[in-house]
Amino acid sequence: MDIIQSYGLILIIIAAVFGFLMAYGVGANDVANAMGTSVGSKALTIKQAIFIAAIFEFAGAYLAGGSVTSTIRGGITDASFFVDTPELMAYGMIAALLAAATWLIVASYFGWPVSTTHSIVGAIIGFAAVGVGMDAVHWNKVGGIVGSWVVTPMLAGVLAYMFFMSAQRLIFDTDNPLANAKKYVPFYMAFAAFMMSLVTVQKGLVHVGLDISTITGYYIALAIAVVVGLIGKVVISRIKFDPAADKKMQFNNVERIFGVLMITTACCMAFAHGSNDVANAIGPLAAVVSVVSSGGEISSKAQLAWWILPLGAVGIVIGLATLGARVIKTVGTAITHLTPSRGFAAELSAASTVVIASGTGLPISTTQTLVGAVLGVGLARGIAALNLGVVRNIFISWIITLPVGAGLAIVFFYILKAIFSI
Repeated sequence: MDIIQSYGLILIIIAAVFGFLMAYGVGANDVANAMGTSVGSKALTIKQAIFIAAIFEFAGAYLAGGSVTSTIRGGITDASFFVDTPELMAYGMIAALLAAATWLIVASYFGWPVSTTHSIVGAIIGFAAVGVGMDAVHWNKVGGIVGSWVVTPMLAGVLAYMFFMSAQRLIFDTDNPLANAKKYVPFYMAFAAFMMSLVTVQKGLVHVGLDISTITGYYIALAIAVVVGLIGKVVISRIKFDPAADKKMQFNNVERIFGVLMITTACCMAFAHGSNDVANAIGPLAAVVSVVSSGGEISSKAQLAWWILPLGAVGIVIGLATLGARVIKTVGTAITHLTPSRGFAAELSAASTVVIASGTGLPISTTQTLVGAVLGVGLARGIAALNLGVVRNIFISWIITLPVGAGLAIVFFYILKAIFSI
């Protein structure tokens, strides 16, 4: 308790600095989830993608990032183990923030799309297991995360393959692609609107304070889907194309339609991502502030101080603006060649997987979801369409994220403990 009372302000300042670094890493790495496919398919330039993502990621993080957040991310550790030694909680959360931030910035520099959630979870596992004992970790939760490395990308890949192949058969492989695009694209728009609305409601607006039940969320999403589908039908029917154009020109015009769709889906994904993943940066920071402010009292929930959410939101935007382009290029262009229709299939698949996972309680990484979807689209054109060297590096980076986060957190935890014990 003496350490909390004597060094409380210093601990909060250190946590705030490392929390900002963590938010920077989230922005630098995870922005590819929302924008990688849009850039890779040339629906947006990198500058346009960063500008749009900055607006919607900030809006999601600041407006819907949450008034209350769990102090222990994902229920990975048992808070009761820290009741008698609250300073260990503070050291551990600070160490976890620095460890996860370090790994995310390194991964972003090399263009590796890794999971920000798994980075912070690995770091928390590391300090909890070493700081207070193996029993402080809920290992069944860890098993679920490891299982999601296989389940999540596979599910997203299968859905992306199905969406892409349906577009091929209904539109691109027909005698009149333009006419069929006018016929079927409004249904894709309606389905995309339905999934994006669900993602935004379930992973974004849930934090605003709106008490929206699951069934109400579905009704809202369905209403939005019907409206978007009807608007899409009217707009597309009014677009004038040369009916005598050759098939290549018709393909180009169809891709233009999908390109517009991609911009819309990217905005929704950025908002939902900002609202959800800002917790990876501010959750541990909120825990430290809560412990210090209460004089060492440990609680399972932490009320956010007014300055924490803007700190996380600004960190995300600066991270994506300065380092985000590297991961965007990996997801958008290095794995496989994307066109707007392929990118749309991947993004729609990622959104659908997020909705399914949220409904079933499956641990999920948005990064692995989108990469799996891009792989599914690439495989639809054959294994040769994939850059297997890039895919190998991505898979390796996924596997080492948890242990690297844990290892760094252990090192930083002991350093902090030594410094404040002097």
